[in-house]
Amino acid sequence: MDLKVRQELERAGLELDWPERLQVPIEFGEQGQALPLGEEVPVVDESWTMAHVKLAPISRLWTATDMTPLPLKTPAHHEPFLLLLESTAGIYCTAMNQSETDDEFERLYRLLRHNPDGEDAHPLFSYLQGAARLYLSLRSVSRTEYEALTYRLGRMARGVRSHEHSTNYHRRVVISVLGP
Repeated sequence: MDLKVRQELERAGLELDWPERLQVPIEFGEQGQALPLGEEVPVVDESWTMAHVKLAPISRLWTATDMTPLPLKTPAHHEPFLLLLESTAGIYCTAMNQSETDDEFERLYRLLRHNPDGEDAHPLFSYLQGAARLYLSLRSVSRTEYEALTYRLGRMARGVRSHEHSTNYHRRVVISVLGP
C-alpha cells in the first residue's frame, strides 16, 4: 500500500472505498492509438473526477507478507482486484473497438504475473499494469496473493477459450463487468 498515493487521490476528491469502481482511462495519441502508460497513471472514479498519480512498480507495492496460498475460491476482499483488472481490459478493448483473443489475454496476465514490472509491445499490458499498481497502492497485498490473483485471471481467459482466435473472455468481461 502507498499512503502517499491514497492521500493524493483523496485530495483530488476521488472515492477510494471501492477500488473496483475506479478506472484507468485509455490515453490516445494523435493517430488514435493507445499510448502506453508510464510511471504516472490517470485515475477516474464513478463521478468522473480525475487525477494523475505517480505509482510505484508492482514489486515495490507488495506490502503484506502472507505466504499462505489463496483458497480455490477468491476471497471477497480480493474480488475488487479482479474486477478492476477485468474492467480495465474491457474498457481498453471497447475504446480500441477491438476484441483481444483469449490467448492474448492469457499471455498478458501470465506476463503480469511473471514479470510484473516488465514491458510489452501491446499497450494493454501497461493499462493492466497500471490497474494492478493502482489497486496495490490502495490495498495491502502480498506477493503470493498477487501471483495467485493474476494466475486466476489467466486461468479464466484460458478456461473460456474455444479455438485459436476465440474472444470469449473479452465478451464475458464486457458483459459481466461493464454491462450489455
